Amino acid sequence: MSLGSPNLPCIIIPIYNHREAISSTVENLSVHGLPFFVVDDGSDQATQDVLATLRRQFADTLTLIRLPINGGKGAAVMAGLRAARQAGFTHGLQIDADGQHDSADVPQFIEAARAEPRAVILGRPIYDDSVPKSRLYGRYLTHVWVWIETLSFTIRDSMCGFRLYPLDVVCALIDDVKLPTRMDFDIEILVRLYWRRTAFRSIPTRVTYASDGVSHFDVLWDNVRISRTHTRLFLGMLGRLPMLLAHKLMPRESVTSSTENEQHWWHIAERGSHLGMSLLALSCRLFGTRFTALWLHPIVAYFLLTGSRARAASRSYFVHLQQAAPQDQTPQPGWWSAYKHMLAFARSGFDKLAAWSGRVNMDDVKFEDPSAFEALSASGRGALVIGAHLGNLEMTRALASRGAHAKVTAVVYTEHARRFNSVLASANSEFAQRLVEVSDFGPETAMMMQDRVEAGELLVIVGDRVPAHDSGRTTEAQFLGSTAPFAQGPYVLAHALGCPVYLFFCLKEEQGYRLYFEPFAERIELPRRERAQHLAAWAQRYASRLEHYCRKAPYQWFNFFDFWARPNGNGNGTGGANGRT
Repeated sequence: MSLGSPNLPCIIIPIYNHREAISSTVENLSVHGLPFFVVDDGSDQATQDVLATLRRQFADTLTLIRLPINGGKGAAVMAGLRAARQAGFTHGLQIDADGQHDSADVPQFIEAARAEPRAVILGRPIYDDSVPKSRLYGRYLTHVWVWIETLSFTIRDSMCGFRLYPLDVVCALIDDVKLPTRMDFDIEILVRLYWRRTAFRSIPTRVTYASDGVSHFDVLWDNVRISRTHTRLFLGMLGRLPMLLAHKLMPRESVTSSTENEQHWWHIAERGSHLGMSLLALSCRLFGTRFTALWLHPIVAYFLLTGSRARAASRSYFVHLQQAAPQDQTPQPGWWSAYKHMLAFARSGFDKLAAWSGRVNMDDVKFEDPSAFEALSASGRGALVIGAHLGNLEMTRALASRGAHAKVTAVVYTEHARRFNSVLASANSEFAQRLVEVSDFGPETAMMMQDRVEAGELLVIVGDRVPAHDSGRTTEAQFLGSTAPFAQGPYVLAHALGCPVYLFFCLKEEQGYRLYFEPFAERIELPRRERAQHLAAWAQRYASRLEHYCRKAPYQWFNFFDFWARPNGNGNGTGGANGRT
C-alpha cells in the first residue's frame, strides 16, 4: 500500500443514483492507492453505465457489487463490509459517493487506524457555508440522543458517512445483530459498537454540500426511522445501564497493543470516564449514597469476572497476608476475598466523595488516640504526614476541622487520578486549593513545600507508591513476609523540610471512621555516608506500621498492582487503583 500501513485497508462506497458525482469521487480517492468496493444499491441504468466505465478504468483496484433492489444505505454498506472482509482486508473506509467529503483526509484515517487497529475512526464534520441550516441543526438532536444512549460524549458525530471500521469487529456485530438498512444504520451501528466497548477516535474533516447535489434523505420517513431507532436504543441503554456505568467508573483493560499491555503500573494513566464519575456524584446528590451504592454490587461483580490483572494482584496480596499472619481471621485468597476487596475499593470512592461534599458526619469520625494530633495543633507547627492507599486518606480533611490546622494539603503524583480528582473538585471548590501535583520528590519539590510547612500546613503524601518519574528511587523493606520496593521520596522530602513527620491511617468501621495519627519522627536525618542505611531503616519502619494496619483491616489496602515486583521491570505490573497519588 502506498500509505505504508501494516494493515490491509480498502475503501467502501455505497451509491444510489449519484452518476454525476461518482466519477470524480473515485478519481480523487484513487491517488491514495487503496482498493475500492463500490456497492450499487439498485441504481438506475444511467448510473450503472457510469459504474461500468469506472470498473473498466480501474480494473485492477475497483470491485463492483450490485444489489438488484434498492435496500438502503445500511444494506449497501453492510454488503461492502462483508465483501471486503471475505477478500481478506482488515479495515474498511466508508465514504459517501456524492463527493461531500474531503478525500485528502484519507491518509489521516489510515494513520489513525495504524496507531489503534481496533478503533473505529470517525469523521467529525467541519462545515462551510454550503451546509443547509436545517440539516446542521437537526443532526444535533441525534447527537444528544446518542450521548444519552452511550452515557458518553465519545461519539462526537454519529451521522457522518466518512468513517473507518476494523472489519473483524464490525462484521461480528453485523452477524450477531439485525441492524437497520436505511439512513439510521450509521447511528445504530456506532451505538452498538460502543456498547461492545469498541474504542473510537475522531478526525476533523471538511464537508461541502454541492448546490446541485442529490440527497436521498427522506425528511418524513427517514426521520420516523431515526426516531424509532433512538427509542429502541434508549430502551437498550436502560437494560445495559449497570454495565455502562461499570465501564465508566472502573479502569478498562487496554486492548490496543501488546506494548501497552506490558507497561508497568506507574506508566498507566487513569482510564475512568469523567462523565461516569460525574454521574456517580450526581446520583449521590439526588438519591443519596445508600441508593447509589446498590450499583456497586453488579459493577464489582462484572470487573471481578473481567479484571484478571486486578484479581491476580488482589490474590497475591492475600497470599502474602496469609503467609505473614496465618490466623483464622485472615481472609483466604480466592474469588470471595477478591470480590470483597474490590467492593471495599469501590465503596472507598463514595467515602472520598462524601468527605469532600460534606456528607460525612464528623461525629462518626473518631481518633483512636487524639493526643499526638492535639499536641501538634497546640504547637502551631507544620508537618509532613505519610499515609497509604489504605482506608480513606481523604479523611485528613477531618483534621482541619479539629484544631488549629485549617489547611491540610495533599501532595499527589501528576499522572494518576486526575479525572477522579476533578470530580472531587466539583463537589467542593476548596479541593483544588488543597491539592499540589508533583512529578517527583526532588529539590524543586522540597522548596515548593517549605513555605507551606512554615505556614503551619500539614502536607499529606503516601508512602506505598513510587512516583511515575521516580521509579528507580526505591528502598527494599520486608512487607508481609516478602521483600518489596518502597519509595524513598517521603523520607528525602522530610529530610529537606526538616519538619516533624507523622503517620496517618483512616479505617472504615461499622459505626463510622477511626483515625490513627501517630508520631513517626521529630526530624529525619540522612547523613551522606550512611544515606542508604538510614533510608532503609525509615522505609522498614513505615512498612511495619503499614503491615500492622493491613492486618487490622485486610480488605482496605487498595494497591492493585504487584507490589512485590521490582520497579526495574522484574515484576508483572498491573494498573494501580484509582485514587489519590
